[in-house]
Amino acid sequence: MFLPALTLWWREMVRFVRQRDRVVGALVTPVVFWLLLGAGLGRSFTAGDGHGYLEYFFTGTVVMILLFTAIFSTISVIEDRREGFLQGVLVAPVGRFGIVLGKLLGGASLAMLQGCLFLFIAHWVHVPLQLAGLPWLLVAMALVSFALTGLGFLLAWQLNSSQGFHAIMNLFLIPMWLLSGSLFPASGAQKWMAWLMKINPLTYGVTAIRHGLYWDQPVEHATLALVITAVFAAVMLVLSLWAAQRTTSGDLQ
Repeated sequence: MFLPALTLWWREMVRFVRQRDRVVGALVTPVVFWLLLGAGLGRSFTAGDGHGYLEYFFTGTVVMILLFTAIFSTISVIEDRREGFLQGVLVAPVGRFGIVLGKLLGGASLAMLQGCLFLFIAHWVHVPLQLAGLPWLLVAMALVSFALTGLGFLLAWQLNSSQGFHAIMNLFLIPMWLLSGSLFPASGAQKWMAWLMKINPLTYGVTAIRHGLYWDQPVEHATLALVITAVFAAVMLVLSLWAAQRTTSGDLQ
C-alpha cells in the first residue's frame, strides 16, 4: 500500500525537477501579485492591527503559492489519463488508497517546498517569524497543502481536459482564495461576504498560518482554525478516495 504511494510521490518529485517552468507559475506569479498589490495598495490600506498591506498580504501570498502548486500538480491527473499512464496504474494490482495518497503527498510536498522558499523573505517585510512558531507554521502549511491538493485531485479526477480544469479553477478555486482573508480581512467586508468567508474552510487555514507567522502576537481562535484545517484535509482525502473508486469515461479510453 505504501510502496505504490512512495513510488508515485517520487514520480511527482522527478517530474517537478524536469519541468522547472512550473516554478514560474506556482512561485513567481504569486510573488509578482504580492509585490504589485502591496505596492499599489500599501498607502491606502492598513490592517486593524497596524500592519501595512504588503505585510498583511504576505500570509495570503503563502496560501496562493500553496494553491497554485496544488493546481499545477493535480492537473497531471488529466495529463496522465490522456497519455495512458493512469489507466495502466488503475489496472495494476495496486489499491486505490496508495494511488491517491501518492498523488496527494507529491503535490503537498511540492507546495510545502515552494511555500517554505517564500518564507525566507519574511524578515525583509517585517513579518516576525520566530523559531518557536515554526513547528506550528509548518504543520499548518502542510495541512493546507494537503487539503488543497486533495481538492484539486477531486476536481481533476472528474475532468478529461485541462481547459475544463482551468475553467473550474477560475470559477471556484480562485474565489475560494479571495474569500479566505488572504486579500482583505472579514471585518472590512460586507455582511454577505463575511458570511461566505466564515463558511470557507480555507479561511481557517489562513488564520492558522498567520498565527505561525505572528507567534508572539496571539491570533484569535488559532487552535480552532488548525483543527478545522485538519478536518478539511481529512475530508479531502476521503472524498478523493471516493472519487478514485469511480470509473470515469476517460478511464475507458
